[in-house]
Amino acid sequence: MPSAGPRNLPCVTTFVWIAVAVVAIALYLSWTAGRLDRLHTRIDAARAALDAQLLRRASVTQELATSGVLDPAASIVLYQAAHAARQAEEEQREVAESELSQALRAVFGEAAQVEAVREAPGGEDAAGELAAAVRRVPMARRFHNDAVRAARALRRHRTVRWFRLAGHAPFPLAFEMDDEPPVALADRPGS
Repeated sequence: MPSAGPRNLPCVTTFVWIAVAVVAIALYLSWTAGRLDRLHTRIDAARAALDAQLLRRASVTQELATSGVLDPAASIVLYQAAHAARQAEEEQREVAESELSQALRAVFGEAAQVEAVREAPGGEDAAGELAAAVRRVPMARRFHNDAVRAARALRRHRTVRWFRLAGHAPFPLAFEMDDEPPVALADRPGS
């Protein structure tokens, strides 16, 4: 009587290959979910850095506006725009920050205004601090938006959608604002 072992060999081999395929798919899904989680963490960190830079820019602007270095009209324009940016609700934040950028360009659009600030007592430090804050905002926004773009690209993959690997995380949104610095501040050497 022949043994039952050789006839079951193809069946066992099939089950082994199915198990290997299931493990490989599970590993891929786990790796993808981990990658997506890391991207969401990166977005959160980049958003915190962007918020810090926006707050710093608004604070330095308010400080400069109340220092008495600028003429009264420029001081009022900058103070109001900076105050609005600091107090804006999340839905209005992009607009308020864009208006602050526009106010900074209006006041510091010419190098003569920056030179007038630099010549005032304490003005050199204030102008340098504002120039640094104004330059850091576009970089922070770029890092945030790059992280958002990468997460969006991954979340659009069919595998991520079909297996709901993003969980309940909200779809990441880019921070769109006018962040072009005034030329006179952006080109300050040594700041």
